[in-house]
Amino acid sequence: MTTLTQHTERRKVLSWAFYDWANSAFATTVMAGFFPLFFKEYWSAGNSASVSTFQLGAANSLASIVIVVLAPVLGSIADRGGAKKRHLVFFAAMGVVMTGALYLVARGAWQHAVFLYIMAVIGFSGSNIFYDSLIVSVSSEERLDEVSALGFALGYLGGGLLFAVNVAMTLWPHLFGLADAGQAVRVSFVSVAIWWAVFSIPIIVWVPEPKLAGVVTGWAAVRGGFRQLRETFRHLRQLRVVMLFLAAYWLYIDGVDTIVRMAVDYGIALGFNTNSLILALLITQFVGFPAAIGFGMLGRRIGAKSAVLIGIAVYIGVTVFGYFMQETWEFYVLAIVVGLVQGGVQSLSRSLYARIIPATKAAEFFGFYNMLGKFAAVLGPLLMGIVSVVTGSARASILSVVVLFAVGGVLLYRVDETAGTRMARDLERV
Repeated sequence: MTTLTQHTERRKVLSWAFYDWANSAFATTVMAGFFPLFFKEYWSAGNSASVSTFQLGAANSLASIVIVVLAPVLGSIADRGGAKKRHLVFFAAMGVVMTGALYLVARGAWQHAVFLYIMAVIGFSGSNIFYDSLIVSVSSEERLDEVSALGFALGYLGGGLLFAVNVAMTLWPHLFGLADAGQAVRVSFVSVAIWWAVFSIPIIVWVPEPKLAGVVTGWAAVRGGFRQLRETFRHLRQLRVVMLFLAAYWLYIDGVDTIVRMAVDYGIALGFNTNSLILALLITQFVGFPAAIGFGMLGRRIGAKSAVLIGIAVYIGVTVFGYFMQETWEFYVLAIVVGLVQGGVQSLSRSLYARIIPATKAAEFFGFYNMLGKFAAVLGPLLMGIVSVVTGSARASILSVVVLFAVGGVLLYRVDETAGTRMARDLERV
């Protein structure tokens, strides 16, 4: 491989991975950090903690339902029309605009905040379908674990850096020319929108759209996409390993996503100081950066499936410990432990899945992958919200997540990666 070719390949990989740097600011500052906090104390002011938890859980669930419906169809259309990047740009732009618009929502207007948040989450999740599917365009099969881990690692670092700035803005607003912490949080939403837009440029410019034979556009692409979706269902029945993996992923990623989205809300319900909760999120981000890279290396050494199973076991321990948690320092311990495994579970799940699906149908298969991930996130936050309202106890709600990790881990253990890879390659030749 010539020096020029190596440079081009590295640029493609980094440009792809930098989209994680771009949109992780939304996942960190908005989804995990300031939105649930600001929602409780500003937009849903006057409501009880249980009611605002239910509202937040319902908002996350509704956004996920939309993605559940759209994801497989969008993936099929993008594969048929050779338009992964175009769809990524559309959904990313939706997320950027809706996130920035949160600045305009007035105190107590929780309905407006929920609407914009749902649309922003749809933009975030929709763009990830096409981002994930582009991994097969920038990485060889041998490097999938490392490339996927690099994306998550950059996401933790980029999201963490902007989040640190946003936290500083809320702690010392006058240093940034802001009136108070409330204005600082609102400005933070604008900063996320700008960050997301600017750092999306590399994937648009330097990651190539995969070349496909027989590309169609317009309504022909839509009709072809629906036909291809029917074919995908038929292929899924043939790819038994993929079906088993998706069932496992559906369950255990529910636990991961639920903890990400509801951790701050849970901490508030336990009476922890909000500044302590924000610091814990920062700890998770910066621990997650080297840990995600380390998990990529671990996946290459012992296999992606084994490494993910280790992560699931750790999550079960985290969830049980969270039930008994009493002190703030315990929340910090959990933040460190989650940071060690969160990125690894996510990145190695993505690379494992990429190995056992046909590369020529990556977007449609990743549409199902994201559909199941978001369908799981319909149940988790909503379940926590319902259990919290019914029992009046946030502690009772957290234990429901253990079942999802346990059953998902058992199903993942039964996944035969070698057989799955062979079936996917056979299907590509058909």
